[in-house]
Amino acid sequence: MRIAVAGGTGRLGQHIVDVLKASGHDPVPLSRGTGVDVITGDGLAAALAGADVLVDAATGPSPDREQAAAFFRTSVANLRREAEQAGVRRVVVVSIIGVDRLTTGYGAAKFEQERAWQAGPIPVSVVRSDLFHEFVEPMMGWGRQGDVVHVARTVRRPVAARAAAETVARLATADEAPAMTEVAGPRVEKVVDLAALVAARNGSAVRIEGVSSPDADDVLYEAGAILPGPDAVLAGPSFADWLSGESR
Repeated sequence: MRIAVAGGTGRLGQHIVDVLKASGHDPVPLSRGTGVDVITGDGLAAALAGADVLVDAATGPSPDREQAAAFFRTSVANLRREAEQAGVRRVVVVSIIGVDRLTTGYGAAKFEQERAWQAGPIPVSVVRSDLFHEFVEPMMGWGRQGDVVHVARTVRRPVAARAAAETVARLATADEAPAMTEVAGPRVEKVVDLAALVAARNGSAVRIEGVSSPDADDVLYEAGAILPGPDAVLAGPSFADWLSGESR
């Protein structure tokens, strides 16, 4: 099966491409690095020619809601137009657990992306993922001030990008897929605790401090109110096992 993967060289997309290739399929990564631009449309028609399925794992360049939403509006319009022309039968969209409850920031823009795809004529399956293990260390860098690392007091069910990619690939290659699937890791975790594990692994003397935000969306995350539902796909490894290097 020929499967185009928008964002196919990114943090998640590269794993989706690897999993598809290992399963004997023909993945086509779409990214500026492969000569395809979802915003200008350059290279899209050629890349989607002959594709059976399109996976949209493209990510916006900004956490700002309006900038991210503008990116998704343009990218979905371009991808949908060329996918229709190419005869793509189905689209799998990668999203984030809980976006239908978020009102600010990147998550709210992702919900707009979902709705934009669902408004089109091509059947769509949405895969909502929890926080990737790979995001914890970059988040620490964003919140570092000297020897102190400020980390939001959020509660998540983090999942390895590879494990999420396996779920996306399975749904992309299935004869039929549900309209909505959630994928998350095996344990509910406090992100502050995950940051402490990273600091210990790195032998760093930084102090991890949890911080709260009055933002309505952050309040939900801190309360553990945005977690996968009972029917979610739970995929290992745990963050601790992944961090040890045994399953990375």
